Amino acid sequence: MLVVHETHTVAGKAELEFEALWRDRFLPALSGSDDARLLSYLHQAHGTGPSYTVVTLTALRDAAAWDALASRLRDGDLADFARDADAHRHAHTAKILTPLPFSPLQSLDLAGVPAEAAAHGQALFMEDTAWPYRGSYEAYLERAGTLYVETLRRANEAGRNLLTLEAAFSPAWGAGARREIVLWQRVTRPELLSGLFGHDVPAEHRAPGTWMHDALAVRDRWESRLLRSAPWSPLP
Repeated sequence: MLVVHETHTVAGKAELEFEALWRDRFLPALSGSDDARLLSYLHQAHGTGPSYTVVTLTALRDAAAWDALASRLRDGDLADFARDADAHRHAHTAKILTPLPFSPLQSLDLAGVPAEAAAHGQALFMEDTAWPYRGSYEAYLERAGTLYVETLRRANEAGRNLLTLEAAFSPAWGAGARREIVLWQRVTRPELLSGLFGHDVPAEHRAPGTWMHDALAVRDRWESRLLRSAPWSPLP
């Protein structure tokens, strides 16, 4: 499975029109086969980063499915959609992601992902993108797949789980920065965010043996952003 991760800097006045393009044209256009599905359409929450930023995730069965969809967007039946989407945004970046070994999500039955818009509850996600030190990519994966996953598990058992790890990705070869890790985490207890924002990390969470301490051996740069799913986003 491949996941195309796109970040769109949308023109403020065109925010609703841009969303409608994805909901009413791109989403149903993928219903003709089970090779591709739009998974998520998410807004970066106001106050947590650049204005009018949208993230979309599109899953593809394999490289052949990616090639077929790319052809449709380049000069096929979706070329008009691609042109209209570009007219509603200032900038756009994309990367192709593959699941990491410790990712809870390894594959999806794309036939089971809705290809038509339906209203449902919204969800909040924390997307962490980390950049390991040179030569430390494999060491980062080992620590994240053990210490970080264990940290989240213990927090869940203790009833203080702010986040649930749903997926972990890295760019496919030639399709993004190699030394980059993307953690896709559902915010399960939004009420705990105020403590995260308003207080320093407690000393006991920065001691040796903790993720906040030990991960510094393999990276010290990462970016977090809060993303809110649209009410119609296929996977809330």
